[in-house]
Amino acid sequence: MISAASIDLVFETARVEEVIGDFVQLKKSGSNFKGLSPFSDERSPSFMVSPVKQIWKDFSSGKGGNVVAFLMEHEHFTYPEAIKYLAKKYNIEIEETEQSNEQKEKASERESLYLVSEFASSYFQKILHKTDQGKSIGLSYFKERGFTEDTIKKFDLGYSLDEWQAFTDEALKQGYNIDFLEKTGLTIVKGEKRFDRFKGRVMFPIKSMSGRVLGFGGRILINDKKAAKYLNSPESDIYHKSNVLYGIYDAKQSIAKEDNCYLVEGYTDVIQFHQTGIRNVVSSSGTALTSEQIRLINRLTKNITVLFDGDAAGMRASLRGIDLILEQGMNVKVCTFPEGEDPDSFAKENTLEELTLYLEENAKDFIQFKASVLFEESKNDPIKKAETARDIVNSISKIPDQIKKEIYIQECSRIMDISEEVLFTTLAQISNKDNKETSKQIQNSSKAFEVIKSKAPVKKIDVQYVLERKIIEILLLYGNKTEDFEDLVLKEDEAGELILEPVIQQAKVFEKVFLDLQEDEMEFTNAHFKIMYYKIIESLNQNPNFKLNNFVNMVDPDMANEITTILMEDERYALSNWERMEIFPKQKADNIAQFVSETILSLRCFLIDQKVKEVQQETLANKNDVNRQALEEVRDYSDLKMLLSRKLNRVL
Repeated sequence: MISAASIDLVFETARVEEVIGDFVQLKKSGSNFKGLSPFSDERSPSFMVSPVKQIWKDFSSGKGGNVVAFLMEHEHFTYPEAIKYLAKKYNIEIEETEQSNEQKEKASERESLYLVSEFASSYFQKILHKTDQGKSIGLSYFKERGFTEDTIKKFDLGYSLDEWQAFTDEALKQGYNIDFLEKTGLTIVKGEKRFDRFKGRVMFPIKSMSGRVLGFGGRILINDKKAAKYLNSPESDIYHKSNVLYGIYDAKQSIAKEDNCYLVEGYTDVIQFHQTGIRNVVSSSGTALTSEQIRLINRLTKNITVLFDGDAAGMRASLRGIDLILEQGMNVKVCTFPEGEDPDSFAKENTLEELTLYLEENAKDFIQFKASVLFEESKNDPIKKAETARDIVNSISKIPDQIKKEIYIQECSRIMDISEEVLFTTLAQISNKDNKETSKQIQNSSKAFEVIKSKAPVKKIDVQYVLERKIIEILLLYGNKTEDFEDLVLKEDEAGELILEPVIQQAKVFEKVFLDLQEDEMEFTNAHFKIMYYKIIESLNQNPNFKLNNFVNMVDPDMANEITTILMEDERYALSNWERMEIFPKQKADNIAQFVSETILSLRCFLIDQKVKEVQQETLANKNDVNRQALEEVRDYSDLKMLLSRKLNRVL
C-alpha cells in the first residue's frame, strides 16, 4: 500500500499538461491545451487539457478526469502503478509496504503479465553485466556494435543464458506463476517440459510509451540455419506488435519537440541514432508498418521521415507503408543511405553534425522519392512509365487534404513530364472508384433523411437538467469564494402589492446556493447531480481550503469523468486571442455573484412555470368545480414570476 502522504505529494507535484504532453502533442489554445485524441482516430483535435483546473477531457470518446485517470485509461495502469509512475517522473520517494507472494497471486492477470515482463528485463540485464557468459558473449556483441555502457543501460539491453531453462527456473524460484511465464511467451511449455524461448540471445526490451515492458526482441549470436536471426515475443494481452513501436518511450519527448519522427527498421538503428545524438527515432521492429503504429506517432507529430538502406527490394516493399502514412493525413519524407549502408552503420561512422546535415540534404518529399525510384526503372518504357504515373497518383489519392493533393499532382506533372489535366483525370477516376460505395451510402442515407425529416420529433431542451448542471459548475468553480449578493426580499407596498426589495448580503457561494435551494424546497431531479451536489456541499463545508483538483482526486472515476465534462464543455468551443482584436468578452468569473443569482432565479422561474401548469391541469380536470383558491394560486405564482423576471431583465 502507498501511504496517503505520498499520494498527496504526488498529486500536488504532478502537472497534468506535462504528463499528458509526454503522450500527446498539445498546442496552446487560450488558457488550455488542445490535441488529437489518444483514444480514437480523429483529424480535428477534440482533446482538451486545463492546467488551471488540472483536468483533461476527450470529447471524442467521452473520457476525462485527472492526471491519474489519464494514465489508467491510456496506459492501463492500476491506481498504484499510476502513482508510482508519477513519483518516478517527479523524483518523489514513496512510502509503501512490500508485496507478499499472496498479493502477487491476487493481482490481475494483466498486471501479472507486466510483473513477469519487468522481472525478465531485470534478470536479462543482470545476466549481461554480472555473469561470465553474459559479459563474454552478450556484452562483447553490444560493444562490437559500438554501443557504450551508458547506452546499453539506457535501453535496458540484456542477455539470456545459452541454457534450456535458466530463466524459467529463476522466475519460478522468485514466485512467478508458470501460466504467466507461458502467456508472455518467455517460457515454452510442452507437457512436463519447459524451455526458455530466448535461450542464447541478446535481449531488446520492447516498451510502451510510458516505459512499461511489453515484450522482447532477441537476436541469436551463432550461425544456426534452423533458428531465426531475430525472435520477438508472441502476441499476448499486453503485447500486440502492430500497436507498438520500438524506442517510442525514449523518443516521445524529442519527437514532439522536433515535430518530426524518423522511422527505421531495426532495434540497433534506433539505438545507434540515439547514441549519436538524434533521439526522435523509432522502429517498426522489422514488421510491416501498420495504421495503429502510425497513429501512435500522429499523437506526437504530423511529420514522418522514413529512413531506408540502399537495398532496392527493401525500399519497394516499404513504399507500401508510405500510402498508409498518407491516409492518416501526415506529411512524409524519405531518406536513403549510400549503397551498402544502413541507419545503424551510417550513424556509427559519422558525427552528429555530419548525420544531421546528411538527413537535411537528402530527405526528399515522398512524391520526389517515389517518382525518382520508379521513374528510373521505367523512363525508356512508355507502358511502365504510365504504370508508374498511375502508381504515384494512387498514393496522392490517399491524402485527405485537397490542397495537398493538387500541389502533389502539379509536382508529379513536372517530374514525369505529363500534363496536369491527365493526372487530375486519373486522380478523379481513382477517387470515384474508391468512393463509389461510399457515394451510394450517402445517397441512400440522404433519401432516408428526407423521409424521416418531417416525422422526427424535435428534441426539447431539458431546462431543469441544464440549470442543475450549471449549479454544479458554479459550486465546483466558485463554491469557496466569498461574494456580495443582492438578495430579493418580498414585501408588500402601501397598496398591498408584492414587491422585491434588494438587500446586500455577504456569503460564500456554496452557502448562498444551499440556503436558496433549501428556502424554496428545491430538489435536484437528476440522480447523478443530486449525489454530486451533496458531495460537493459536504466537502466545501468541511474543508475551508477546498481545491478543485483535490476534490476530483477524491471522487470515484465515474463522478470525476462527469465533473470534467461539466467543467470543460464551455471551453470546448471557446475562442482565444479575442484581446488581440480588441474584443473583450465578458467572463463568468468577472461577476460571480450575478452569475449565481441569475442561475438560481432562472431555476425558480422554471419551477414556478411547472407549478402553474400543475395547478392549471388540476383545474381543467375538474371543470364543473371551479376552484377559486387554485385560480388565486396561479395568479400569485404569475405575479411572483413577473417580479423575478424583472430582476433577470427578461421580457415575458
